[in-house]
Amino acid sequence: MAKSKGFVQEFRDFIARGNVIDLAVGVIIGAAFNKIVTSLVEGILMPFIGLITGRIDFAGMFYVLDKSNGIPVSLAEAKAKAIPVVAYGQFINDLISFLIVAFVIFLIVKRVNRLWSDEPAESEEPTTKNCPFCVSAIPVKATRCPQCTSELQTA
Repeated sequence: MAKSKGFVQEFRDFIARGNVIDLAVGVIIGAAFNKIVTSLVEGILMPFIGLITGRIDFAGMFYVLDKSNGIPVSLAEAKAKAIPVVAYGQFINDLISFLIVAFVIFLIVKRVNRLWSDEPAESEEPTTKNCPFCVSAIPVKATRCPQCTSELQTA
Protein backbone atom coordinates (compact mmCIF):
# COMPACT_ATOMS: atom_id res chain seq x y z
CA MET A 1 0.00 0.00 0.00
CA ALA A 2 1.41 3.38 -1.02
CA LYS A 3 1.93 5.89 1.75
CA SER A 4 -0.06 9.09 1.22
CA LYS A 5 1.75 12.42 1.08
CA GLY A 6 1.43 14.85 3.94
CA PHE A 7 -0.46 18.10 3.60
CA VAL A 8 2.72 20.21 3.55
CA GLN A 9 4.30 18.03 0.85
CA GLU A 10 1.15 18.21 -1.31
CA PHE A 11 1.07 21.99 -0.91
CA ARG A 12 4.76 22.25 -1.83
CA ASP A 13 4.16 20.11 -4.93
CA PHE A 14 1.19 22.28 -5.89
CA ILE A 15 3.16 25.52 -5.54
CA ALA A 16 6.15 24.10 -7.44
CA ARG A 17 4.02 23.39 -10.52
CA GLY A 18 4.85 25.57 -13.49
CA ASN A 19 1.26 26.75 -13.99
CA VAL A 20 0.95 28.20 -10.50
CA ILE A 21 4.24 30.06 -10.76
CA ASP A 22 3.34 31.34 -14.23
CA LEU A 23 0.00 32.55 -12.89
CA ALA A 24 1.68 34.32 -9.97
CA VAL A 25 4.12 36.05 -12.32
CA GLY A 26 1.21 37.05 -14.58
CA VAL A 27 -0.73 38.55 -11.67
CA ILE A 28 2.27 40.54 -10.48
CA ILE A 29 3.04 41.84 -13.97
CA GLY A 30 -0.66 42.60 -14.47
CA ALA A 31 -0.76 44.69 -11.28
CA ALA A 32 2.32 46.64 -12.38
CA PHE A 33 0.84 47.09 -15.86
CA ASN A 34 -2.38 48.35 -14.28
CA LYS A 35 -0.44 51.07 -12.44
CA ILE A 36 1.25 52.14 -15.66
CA VAL A 37 -2.03 52.29 -17.57
CA THR A 38 -3.77 54.18 -14.75
CA SER A 39 -0.94 56.69 -14.71
CA LEU A 40 -1.08 57.00 -18.50
CA VAL A 41 -4.84 57.54 -18.55
CA GLU A 42 -5.14 59.89 -15.57
CA GLY A 43 -1.89 61.82 -16.03
CA ILE A 44 -1.48 62.03 -19.79
CA LEU A 45 -4.55 61.08 -21.83
CA MET A 46 -7.39 62.48 -19.73
CA PRO A 47 -5.96 66.03 -19.58
CA PHE A 48 -5.78 66.05 -23.40
CA ILE A 49 -9.28 64.61 -23.71
CA GLY A 50 -10.51 67.16 -21.16
CA LEU A 51 -8.87 69.96 -23.15
CA ILE A 52 -10.48 68.75 -26.38
CA THR A 53 -13.90 68.50 -24.71
CA GLY A 54 -13.74 71.96 -23.14
CA ARG A 55 -11.64 71.36 -20.01
CA ILE A 56 -13.93 68.71 -18.58
CA ASP A 57 -12.49 66.66 -15.72
CA PHE A 58 -14.14 63.26 -16.13
CA ALA A 59 -13.05 61.97 -12.72
CA GLY A 60 -15.11 64.67 -10.99
CA MET A 61 -18.29 64.20 -13.00
CA PHE A 62 -21.32 63.02 -11.04
CA TYR A 63 -25.10 63.12 -10.92
CA VAL A 64 -26.89 63.95 -7.66
CA LEU A 65 -29.64 61.44 -6.83
CA ASP A 66 -31.11 63.21 -3.79
CA LYS A 67 -31.18 66.99 -4.08
CA SER A 68 -32.97 67.56 -0.75
CA ASN A 69 -29.62 68.10 1.04
CA GLY A 70 -28.48 70.62 -1.58
CA ILE A 71 -26.39 70.22 -4.69
CA PRO A 72 -22.69 69.70 -3.92
CA VAL A 73 -20.09 71.54 -5.97
CA SER A 74 -17.69 68.62 -6.15
CA LEU A 75 -17.68 64.86 -5.80
CA ALA A 76 -15.53 65.17 -2.69
CA GLU A 77 -18.12 67.43 -1.08
CA ALA A 78 -20.90 64.98 -1.98
CA LYS A 79 -18.98 62.12 -0.37
CA ALA A 80 -18.19 64.21 2.72
CA LYS A 81 -21.87 65.09 3.18
CA ALA A 82 -22.98 61.52 2.31
CA ILE A 83 -25.16 62.78 -0.53
CA PRO A 84 -26.07 59.92 -2.85
CA VAL A 85 -24.55 60.48 -6.30
CA VAL A 86 -23.75 58.48 -9.41
CA ALA A 87 -20.05 59.07 -10.11
CA TYR A 88 -20.12 58.32 -13.83
CA GLY A 89 -16.91 60.28 -14.53
CA GLN A 90 -14.77 57.64 -12.86
CA PHE A 91 -16.57 55.05 -14.98
CA ILE A 92 -15.50 56.97 -18.10
CA ASN A 93 -11.89 56.96 -16.86
CA ASP A 94 -12.07 53.24 -16.11
CA LEU A 95 -13.62 52.54 -19.51
CA ILE A 96 -10.82 54.39 -21.29
CA SER A 97 -8.27 52.49 -19.18
CA PHE A 98 -9.94 49.20 -20.10
CA LEU A 99 -9.92 50.03 -23.81
CA ILE A 100 -6.23 50.91 -23.68
CA VAL A 101 -5.37 47.69 -21.81
CA ALA A 102 -7.49 45.62 -24.20
CA PHE A 103 -5.83 47.23 -27.22
CA VAL A 104 -2.31 46.65 -25.86
CA ILE A 105 -3.14 43.03 -25.00
CA PHE A 106 -4.60 42.58 -28.49
CA LEU A 107 -1.34 43.85 -30.03
CA ILE A 108 0.76 41.58 -27.80
CA VAL A 109 -1.36 38.48 -28.51
CA LYS A 110 -1.38 39.24 -32.24
CA ARG A 111 2.43 39.51 -32.24
CA VAL A 112 2.90 36.34 -30.16
CA ASN A 113 0.52 34.39 -32.40
CA ARG A 114 2.49 35.51 -35.43
CA LEU A 115 5.75 34.37 -33.81
CA TRP A 116 4.33 31.01 -32.74
CA SER A 117 2.55 30.33 -36.00
CA ASP A 118 3.40 26.96 -37.56
CA GLU A 119 2.68 28.27 -41.04
CA PRO A 120 5.78 28.79 -43.15
CA ALA A 121 6.51 32.28 -44.32
CA GLU A 122 5.01 33.12 -47.69
CA SER A 123 8.41 33.81 -49.22
CA GLU A 124 9.68 30.27 -48.57
CA GLU A 125 9.76 27.99 -51.59
CA PRO A 126 8.48 24.42 -51.14
CA THR A 127 11.27 21.85 -50.75
CA THR A 128 9.25 18.78 -51.73
CA LYS A 129 6.72 17.76 -54.34
CA ASN A 130 4.64 14.64 -54.92
CA CYS A 131 5.63 12.07 -57.50
CA PRO A 132 2.87 12.00 -60.16
CA PHE A 133 3.13 8.19 -60.36
CA CYS A 134 3.35 6.89 -56.78
CA VAL A 135 2.36 10.10 -54.93
CA SER A 136 5.26 9.91 -52.50
CA ALA A 137 7.04 13.07 -51.32
CA ILE A 138 10.29 13.73 -53.17
CA PRO A 139 12.71 16.67 -53.36
CA VAL A 140 11.68 19.40 -55.79
CA LYS A 141 14.91 19.09 -57.80
CA ALA A 142 14.61 15.29 -58.22
CA THR A 143 14.59 13.97 -61.81
CA ARG A 144 13.79 10.39 -60.82
CA CYS A 145 11.51 9.18 -58.01
CA PRO A 146 13.48 7.21 -55.38
CA GLN A 147 10.35 5.19 -54.49
CA CYS A 148 9.05 4.01 -57.86
CA THR A 149 12.11 4.96 -60.00
CA SER A 150 9.92 6.75 -62.55
CA GLU A 151 11.56 9.47 -64.60
CA LEU A 152 10.10 12.86 -63.82
CA GLN A 153 9.63 15.70 -66.23
CA THR A 154 11.67 18.76 -65.38
CA ALA A 155 9.99 22.07 -65.80
